[in-house]
Amino acid sequence: MRILITGITGFVGGHLVEALVPLGHALFGLGRGSAWPAPLAHLGGRVELHAGDVADADRVEAVLKLARPDWLVHLAGYANPGRSFLEQDACWRDNLTATRVLYDAVVRTGLRPRILFVSTGLIYGEPDEGRATCDERTTIKPATPYAASKAAADVLSYQYTRSPGLDIVRVRLFNQIGPRQSADYAVANFARQIAAAEAGAQPPVIETGDLSAHRDITDVRDMVAAFPPLLERGRAGEAYNAGRGETYSIRDLLDKMIALARVKVEVRQKPEPERKADTAVTRADARKLRDTTGWVPRIPLEQTLADTLDDWRKATGTRPA
Repeated sequence: MRILITGITGFVGGHLVEALVPLGHALFGLGRGSAWPAPLAHLGGRVELHAGDVADADRVEAVLKLARPDWLVHLAGYANPGRSFLEQDACWRDNLTATRVLYDAVVRTGLRPRILFVSTGLIYGEPDEGRATCDERTTIKPATPYAASKAAADVLSYQYTRSPGLDIVRVRLFNQIGPRQSADYAVANFARQIAAAEAGAQPPVIETGDLSAHRDITDVRDMVAAFPPLLERGRAGEAYNAGRGETYSIRDLLDKMIALARVKVEVRQKPEPERKADTAVTRADARKLRDTTGWVPRIPLEQTLADTLDDWRKATGTRPA
């Protein structure tokens, strides 16, 4: 297969490439820059990396013509729910406008790749009344500009399967964590602060926001394992949830991470007024994905947390466990 991945140098993109390289595919990527970030430098020479903005129609069309993909995985976009309240223009541009530009470029080239649009479970907001989980029929009630922009791009992806008839499958990822995740996200931020405290680079104090939210958490390496079978067996126009189907409070995740620390740490909470509207609970019903592909998460949460902390220990120069 010839596979083009937008957002290839990002958190999910890097793990996807690592999963695909051993399979012998011809891999092409579109990223913000022409060089791999240091944690992904080992991928140099194994993937044809191109620099460009997905909202740049001419650049996207040129890369499509070079790559001539059989599969196109669209990961590029704005990905920070909390910051999206403060950067709404960038969020909508990178998630909705760039997706439309990409699809229009595909149409102009005359290529017919199978496209996987990577959406988010946060488009649902809270489960429908009387339901504990969100399935693909749950009412879309996004609670952040990030979730609203992804919901719009998700619906746009469906529309483009109807007219002009692109071959698009949608996957809605619930929360994913793992090594190399930015400290903009809760679990990675906890790991960063613990690793810094162990290294003596900061006092043994973890500063955090609200810990009451509950999230359906899956290892990013499990998430990307769902992509190839979805590209092979997913139905055009359909959406598929990807998640573990279990929720953990942010407080519980923090406690589990603290249990792995080599120093005793104190927790200090501070208010986050811009997050007051954020979704309190998200839990996936992923039976449709499981029935279609056989995919199930395999990496235990405890291993994911340990791997994430060890990754931050390496970044701070501390020997991993």
